[in-house]
This record gives sequence, C-alpha cells and structure tokens, in this order.
Amino acid sequence: MKLVNSLALAGILGLSTLYGANYNVDIGHSHIGFKVKHMMISNVRGDFKKFSGTFVVNEKTKHISSINGIVQVASLTTQNAQRDKDLKNSAFFDVKKYPTMKMKLIKQDGDKATLELTIKDVTKTIEMNIEDINGPVKDPWGYTRMAFELHGQINRKDFHMNFNKLLETGGLLVGDKVKIDISIEGTRGKQ
Repeated sequence: MKLVNSLALAGILGLSTLYGANYNVDIGHSHIGFKVKHMMISNVRGDFKKFSGTFVVNEKTKHISSINGIVQVASLTTQNAQRDKDLKNSAFFDVKKYPTMKMKLIKQDGDKATLELTIKDVTKTIEMNIEDINGPVKDPWGYTRMAFELHGQINRKDFHMNFNKLLETGGLLVGDKVKIDISIEGTRGKQ
C-alpha cells in the first residue's frame, strides 16, 4: 500500500511540474490599472485596489496555462473623488448593477495572451502582451513566488461605456482607447 501511495504522490507531483503550479494572487504586491486620454491632451490614470485571482504556470518553461481574476469595481480610484463617483455611475462602470469585472486566460502563445474580459454585461476576447515572467523564488517565509505583467488596450465603447462630451476645439472629453496595465505576483504554499 505504501508503494501505491508513493507512486500516486510521485505522479501528482510530476503532473504539477508538467502542467504547472497553482498560484494565488498576492494583492499587496500586485497592481491593476488603466489610463485614458483626458481632453485629448493628457492621461487620467485609475487603479483598482480590491481584486483576487489565481494562475497556473509551468515554472520551467514559463508558460501560463490559466489566469482567473475578479476585480471589485467599487475599489476604483483616480485620486479625484468626483471623477471616481462619475466612473462608478451608470454612464461608465455602473457599479451597483455590475460590481465585478472578470478576466480569464484562453491561451498563451509566446509573449501574447488571449483573454476573455467581462465588463458590465459584455464579454469580449482581447489580446494582451505578456512581459517579465519571473520566478520561481522562495521568500523568507517559505512560500514560492512568481510574477508577470500584462499590457493591452480596449475600446471602452465595446463595453457599453459611451458617455462623452464634445469640446469647443472639436475634441472629446474622454478618449475611447483605454490602456490596461496589470502586474501580478502570486504565491503558493510552503514546501
């Protein structure tokens, strides 16, 4: 019986190396943010302070086979209380009706990630660049850590965020293109 248990454990450990190790997102060392043009001359940046997620990565090949993330939209901050209130209302994120955003990896192909992004009641397939897949490293407390970054762009109107105002100069108050920057660090248990 001990031999059977030993073989089963070895098989499980072998599969985890083959398919990847499971990591939980460490919110204290991760960041989810965006930037969008303001009055066609500068960028407004926003950050989400509350989110959670998991990812699976082959620690040897650095291939990510799974990403699942949930963002609490009410945690949005742009460092401007009135703008934050406006972004959370029905013209943009409509936080009361749609409190979360979701992201799920469909596939990784080299330095490109194809993801399913859900904002409000819309789910779209988007492509993002993957950069800096680093680790694994052991921290001083015995946990294993890995990290990576995702960078991409969406059109906010694709997600039913259509509000805008025309400026006297002919430009728009808010740009349509939104650049997304995500830095994720994950941990897995002591070994």
